[in-house]
Amino acid sequence: MTRIISSLADIADRYDVLLVDLWGCVHDGVRAHDDAVAALKGFRRGGGTVVLLTNSPRARHGVAKQLGLFGVPEDAYDLIATSGDSARAAMFRGAVGEKVWFMGQEGDLAFFEPMKLIEDPVDIQRVELEEAEGIVCCGPFDPHADPAVNRPQFLYAKQKGLKLLCANPDIIVDRGERREWCAGALAALYTEMGGESLYFGKPHPPIYDLARRRLAAMGKDTDPARMLAIGDGIHTDIAGAMGEDIDSLFISGGLARAETKTAHQPEPDALDAYLTKEQASPTYTIGQLR
Repeated sequence: MTRIISSLADIADRYDVLLVDLWGCVHDGVRAHDDAVAALKGFRRGGGTVVLLTNSPRARHGVAKQLGLFGVPEDAYDLIATSGDSARAAMFRGAVGEKVWFMGQEGDLAFFEPMKLIEDPVDIQRVELEEAEGIVCCGPFDPHADPAVNRPQFLYAKQKGLKLLCANPDIIVDRGERREWCAGALAALYTEMGGESLYFGKPHPPIYDLARRRLAAMGKDTDPARMLAIGDGIHTDIAGAMGEDIDSLFISGGLARAETKTAHQPEPDALDAYLTKEQASPTYTIGQLR
């Protein structure tokens, strides 16, 4: 059974590295959560390392820029690992061919910028669906539209045997007070329809491998017993931590705030019912990161 804690400081001395989700934990898609920023700064002052582990389809440099706009200071973290970086590496290695149909918005086009670390990258060309060898999905064209609006295109793509590269496995996210669909919802629909979707963010192994490589490049130990994953996504952050056999801190006041009846802290019976239904076992739970 999960243990409800009052602050990160209650358990900080047990861990050397935090793998921290962003949206719903450190910011709400509009502005930083001040208590979360303070908690991360405190962990770093105590000698810990903070990795921001995000399912954003953007490269880490783009995420860093966005964090600055939201008010998350650079001294709140050490490094960033994104689903976008993992997925971009796979794309430039030819995971979905050279000619790809792009799903996303104008702000996602940086996904196609060259990656210096890839040797002999594939020459990626964005084309119409009828010419495509694969699909690159950074998100829906309209984040507020039901993913089912893409069924006609997905049926055509499935019949052609196209693979869909999912740059962000998240299903939904809350931007301020408004809920939006993410690329993971489209990938799930495509898979449900019989297509093949490729995933690179949480809860899948590639993004954790990327985080470990970047930690190693900093000379940091990556003993899983001294790592803590933090996030509000039960199917991404918590499921990923369980798959990697590392401890986790569930932020119940994020995506599951209604189900867990979280105000300042979750209502214990509601939390237990939610975790039982989702078959999830986070090590700890807190209403908001603080």
